[in-house]
Amino acid sequence: MDDPNHLGGDVGMRRMWLGLTAVVGLAVVSTGCGGPTPEDAEARLAVLEAEGKQMDQALDAVEDRLMGSQGRLAMWSELGRRHQEVSVVQCKVADAHLAAIMKHYDKQDQKARTVKQRNSMASVDTSVLTSGKASSQRSN
Repeated sequence: MDDPNHLGGDVGMRRMWLGLTAVVGLAVVSTGCGGPTPEDAEARLAVLEAEGKQMDQALDAVEDRLMGSQGRLAMWSELGRRHQEVSVVQCKVADAHLAAIMKHYDKQDQKARTVKQRNSMASVDTSVLTSGKASSQRSN
């Protein structure tokens, strides 16, 4: 009994039981064994279900936006592809059309030269073109 910390048999046991009770009490509270009441559990479940519905709605909105963006992207890709095809056809048609215009222009130019040449020939005095026989026949 020379130990200064020794308080006696009954006090030491009480301390030990008090410490053990505190440790067990903390373990029960920290592990949730004390547990919430059924009303608290139902309220928490309702909150979690509401949050779940909100998350589903938010994800649906994001999915709709992504699907819309993918649709627009596909549409613009298709329009670009079609534009390329139309451009190729348009270039071919334009080349043929331009060639036809040039051919027509050359034909009209040749026609105009021929008409001009005929008109200039018709305006020349026939007496100048003959060897003088026409003028001597007139005098007779």
